[in-house]
Amino acid sequence: MTTLHRPTAGPAQAPAPGSARAPGRRGAPTGPALSHGVRRLLVLLCLMPLLFLLASQSARLLPRMNLAVCYGLIVLAGTIVTLYIAYSRYEDPAEGELRGRPGPGEDFPPLSQEPGVTFLLAVKDEVDGIEACVRSMAASDCPRVRIVVVDDHSEDGTGDVLRRLSQELGITVIHLGANVGKKHALVRACELADTEIIAFTDSDCVLAPDALRRCVRALVTHPELGAVSGHCRALNTESSLLARVQDVWYEGQFRVAKAAEASFGSVSCVSGPLAVFRRDAVYNYLPAWADDRFMGAPFRFATDRQLTGYVLGQAWRGAALKRRYAGSPFVEEDFAERRWRVGYVRSAKVWTDVPARLRPLLRQQIRWKKSFIRNLFFTGSFMWRRGFGPAALYYGHALWVLAAPVMAFRHLLWAPVHGAFFLTLLYFCGVVLKGCVWGLAYKIDHPGDTRWRYRPLMSLFSSVLLAWLLPYSLLTVRRGVWSRGAA
Repeated sequence: MTTLHRPTAGPAQAPAPGSARAPGRRGAPTGPALSHGVRRLLVLLCLMPLLFLLASQSARLLPRMNLAVCYGLIVLAGTIVTLYIAYSRYEDPAEGELRGRPGPGEDFPPLSQEPGVTFLLAVKDEVDGIEACVRSMAASDCPRVRIVVVDDHSEDGTGDVLRRLSQELGITVIHLGANVGKKHALVRACELADTEIIAFTDSDCVLAPDALRRCVRALVTHPELGAVSGHCRALNTESSLLARVQDVWYEGQFRVAKAAEASFGSVSCVSGPLAVFRRDAVYNYLPAWADDRFMGAPFRFATDRQLTGYVLGQAWRGAALKRRYAGSPFVEEDFAERRWRVGYVRSAKVWTDVPARLRPLLRQQIRWKKSFIRNLFFTGSFMWRRGFGPAALYYGHALWVLAAPVMAFRHLLWAPVHGAFFLTLLYFCGVVLKGCVWGLAYKIDHPGDTRWRYRPLMSLFSSVLLAWLLPYSLLTVRRGVWSRGAA
């Protein structure tokens, strides 16, 4: 049984007036062309040591080129290219008009200057952290926001906290009489979403007051954007060394990896901590997302990648998906399939609890790798159509993830057994080098912050332990439960 709990008292959501800037006429780009060129030159100069290393090692190792050597050189080249794109091309779409815009032949309907937003959250058994999350949602300075929280049959007192907050903050709470899983819970909430924008967050997150407004501004200013991701860091960095290591890793995954993808309008994963969509870019595909199946079984994980894939690939996959779910109320209002772009708003800050102990981290990583595997069969089937840049980043990353367990086996098991200890040493040197490069990128963005030193630790941890989780995730991909514990 499902019960809908609406506030009977308390103030309505009161957004700050005038807190979202309306898009003006097409003006000058963020900076003049000269400064943009200077930025590219400076980035190239900073990368010169890596370019020299790549060139010298390629020439030296070319006569004895093998799989391991090719892998190392490709990883180094990919790192250089990704850093160059992220630092020379990325522009925050909330800070001004992007330089690269659609041509006159592409049609994207504009949003209202101050669009309504439905802000959604699904939660299960998060009594200790849910109040901080909901209060940060309610503290948003974005105008015209309606907050809808779905309690997916919590049994730990979460429902009581939400009933109290609904009276105090004026939010809408849906209490489900049975556990349906995160995706189905969010789709249930989407039935109430009649606004131009639908936003999601996770139950273990805390948002900056201006984070949602900045994402909405990006969508309003750039109608070609069907979705944008915020920028996430770790909330509980004081809990353990493992949490601090993940915090620096998160920074790189967003500031570098997502920024590079955003430069081509093809961010492959609008991450759950703050995911903001145009309603007309995603609404028709919500039933496909909720009922997603893979390898003959329901895929229960609330994969952010898959939902993003429906925005990126609807020009090629959208019509078939809508025909499959023609009887759904989400498809009755038929939106045109468009070649939407997907962006990333670096200035939209959100923090999330990360696993502070090894076992919860491994569970989280297995869940993410299963989502990666599933999405590879969907987004991977059309990403090549979006152009060379997006395709190179997407398939290059996929090949790196798929090759990681093979390289770990070769260097950490096969090489020592056969007495090739120097090969193992070179592998570790390469892993540490890559971690140091990403750590220096962190230091450039955060002068004086000594946490950049944690980044090589994450590279070692990923190569020595996390790489092995991919084969296990593939073998157990049909298994899936919703668990968000980060303790």
